[in-house]
Amino acid sequence: MIERYSKIEMKKIWTLDSKFQYYLDVELAVCKAYNKLGVIPDNALNDILSKASFSVQRIDEIEQEVRHDVIAFLTNINENVGENSRYIHMGMTSSDVIDTALALQMADAGKIILKDLDNLIDTLKNKAKEHKDTICIGRSHGIHAEPMTFGVKLCGYIDIFERMKKNFEHALDVAKIGQISGPVGTYSNISPEIEKIACELLNLRPARFSTQIIARDIHAGYIQSLALIASCIEQIAVELRHLQRTEVLEVEESFKEGQKGSSAMPHKKNPISAENLSGLARIVRSNSFAALENVVLWHERDISHSSAERIIFPDSTILIDYMLSRLNDTIKNLVIHKENMFKNTNLYGGIVFSQKVLLSLCNKGLLREDAYKLVQKNALDAFNNNGNFKENLLKDGEILNILSKEEIEDCFNIQHYLKNINEIYLRFGI
Repeated sequence: MIERYSKIEMKKIWTLDSKFQYYLDVELAVCKAYNKLGVIPDNALNDILSKASFSVQRIDEIEQEVRHDVIAFLTNINENVGENSRYIHMGMTSSDVIDTALALQMADAGKIILKDLDNLIDTLKNKAKEHKDTICIGRSHGIHAEPMTFGVKLCGYIDIFERMKKNFEHALDVAKIGQISGPVGTYSNISPEIEKIACELLNLRPARFSTQIIARDIHAGYIQSLALIASCIEQIAVELRHLQRTEVLEVEESFKEGQKGSSAMPHKKNPISAENLSGLARIVRSNSFAALENVVLWHERDISHSSAERIIFPDSTILIDYMLSRLNDTIKNLVIHKENMFKNTNLYGGIVFSQKVLLSLCNKGLLREDAYKLVQKNALDAFNNNGNFKENLLKDGEILNILSKEEIEDCFNIQHYLKNINEIYLRFGI
């Protein structure tokens, strides 16, 4: 068997060497199952285990003639094993090898992705803890809404990626199934017991039902879960891109010594990682459409899914591994401009405190509609004339007839907006 997870990179899982090693893992597991049931003698099994090997170059040479990669693989194995090769692939069909091997590849890729998710979640939690009290403005429709903290903003992403992890764990668990059921899945020349033993040896579950292949809605679910992760990565990336705009400048990707942002404009520092992630998310999402198309196959089997899967599985898993790692690095090294966050919160004399003023007026007995008009008039005047909302209120006779200057000032106490943040943090164990 190939070295699993901790000793391999994602890309190695999808090399030709690894693919055929996974094929061999499946074939040898079946031989061990036959041995356990007394069909293959011990000496024959030991001979197979000691001699079974392959050469990608030799497989390629054979495939040029036979035009079938599994047959070419088996022919090469048989060349190396000799007489006892008659026990290899007994009662099996090509898809028994291909689909079970693919499940092993998906499982090993999944271990790496889960570790990536854990790393990102840890980084988000650390950053959220660091900026629990860092005041920033919350926005709706891209427009200033009310004050919050940058840490609370990050809690939203922790929630998302913890959910993505659970979703992917489910998709991964569903995909960890093998099949050793022969042509059209009827076990015509192989016992279901062989399938059960072989799958157990491979840490897979036997498929509840297989035709000549494992149903492709399972694989589509796996790829779709990756597409969902990609979209959530882009959600953070787009937020970072907005927050790094020159006129906002609340966060900034780290900029290393000697780095250059533009061939023409020396002043430029661009959100290149976030933009890169937005672009790659489009590829992973588009791969999920191909996975959905693969669900629809003819009768008990065709191979229209196969060519697409040779692209979308390596590409999607490698990309998600890269994207999660790059986002993790971006968040870890993010430059936070606290002073700009606070400044943006208080633009136009704190118009974002308008709801507090509205509620204070209502608590004094003013009808909500009347209170709304009074507050909106002063807020829009500040906004449209680059004025100061608080100063407008302190000069408005109608409002001063209802609220004292001290009560108006209290409406601008930012601590009112932070009083329940601890409750949010407790939900995340931070």
